[in-house]
Amino acid sequence: MTPLRSLRSRGLALGALAAALTAAFAPSATTGATSNPLPRTGFETSHGARWTTGSEEAAFLTVVARAPEASTRVRLDRIGTTAQGRPLRLVRIGAPAPERPADVRRGNSVLLICSQHGDEPSGREACLTTVRDLAFAKDPATRHFLARTSVLVVPTANPDGRAADTRGNADGTDINRDHLALATPEARAMAAVLRAYRPDIVYDLHEYTPKAPYYVKDLLSLWPRNLNTADPVRRASATLSTDFVGPAARAAGFSTGVYGIWTDPVTGAPVKQVAGDGQERILRNTVGIKGSLGQLVETRADPLTDAEKADPALNNRRRVTSQLAALKGLFAFVEQRRGRIEAVTAAARAAGLADHGPVYLGGADNEPPAADRVLTRPPRAYRLDAAQFARARAVLAAHGVRWWRDGDGGATVPLRQSLRGLVPLLLDARADRPLVAGTPIGP
Repeated sequence: MTPLRSLRSRGLALGALAAALTAAFAPSATTGATSNPLPRTGFETSHGARWTTGSEEAAFLTVVARAPEASTRVRLDRIGTTAQGRPLRLVRIGAPAPERPADVRRGNSVLLICSQHGDEPSGREACLTTVRDLAFAKDPATRHFLARTSVLVVPTANPDGRAADTRGNADGTDINRDHLALATPEARAMAAVLRAYRPDIVYDLHEYTPKAPYYVKDLLSLWPRNLNTADPVRRASATLSTDFVGPAARAAGFSTGVYGIWTDPVTGAPVKQVAGDGQERILRNTVGIKGSLGQLVETRADPLTDAEKADPALNNRRRVTSQLAALKGLFAFVEQRRGRIEAVTAAARAAGLADHGPVYLGGADNEPPAADRVLTRPPRAYRLDAAQFARARAVLAAHGVRWWRDGDGGATVPLRQSLRGLVPLLLDARADRPLVAGTPIGP
């Protein structure tokens, strides 16, 4: 059975999500079982003419979390605060909602990161309606799915940027280049979620600017390319992209491709790579190094048809609907590959304890690293003096890196740990962006 036929045969059941693809912009939304209207976003009430505001998001999530019929499925947390004082929120969804990180770790888990770039709002809108649809769904398939899957959602990963309609946060920092150094409150909040919940899949929703005629697909996706990602994790992430996210979007009528690859409009052959490398500070790569499957999804932002140019709301709706279609592929993957996903992520996190194999300071799965970018015999540990440890301690702790204290106030950070592939990227002087230049101990 082909992946697409399998996806269709199971309905990618999640009936609420399937309904959302066709009814998200209806004049009013109801539970289906009663006449009580469901909460709606500002985007929905305006029929796509404008994006949901921050205050509307807060009210929407509060109503969802407090609704009697959804209260057992949804928990709403504040996981941080931006430089301008806006809350960073995490929504936990399940049947029942997971109370503790340990509850998430006992089953399959998915983390949606929405709108890291503030001027890319379509993923955020898709995440908000997905939260509602999962929370209120009554169909057996969704209830069965949520009984075995924890869905974690950061609806707005960059609230200050979203309010200003800017790519970066209040300081102008691109948050999606800060998942190594964790200099921003937004990246620190996401690192805390990764450390506490250890999701099996991290799904990162973005938008891109098309470049006609070589780069105009409705939806692009990409997996972790960093070579410190365990091979089974990278392969499973690529399968999610090529066999589930892409087919689900195409089944809904959208064109798809690989993020960062320009293609010939006639032959479809690759022309050149313009983005999507193995940089460890990008979220999809960071999570791969940490043992989670990673997926970047980008919808086409600019209008390309005359109709979309004449009616921005039409373009906006297409952007959000393509995100929702791709999410169907994600949930199909989870439902169909549940056991394999859990086995792959568990093995990847345990592999570091063996302290075996090279560590890569450069390169990608489609770009062989130079010889001097490969630690073929990595050190057993890195020694940090007191000053270095003082500078690096908070970031190491935020990532979940282990160390032991030395008598002079410094610390020793071993490679024999779950985050083995991350340690040299943080502490080796030869890395591109080390926190400090630790002293290698032994090969």
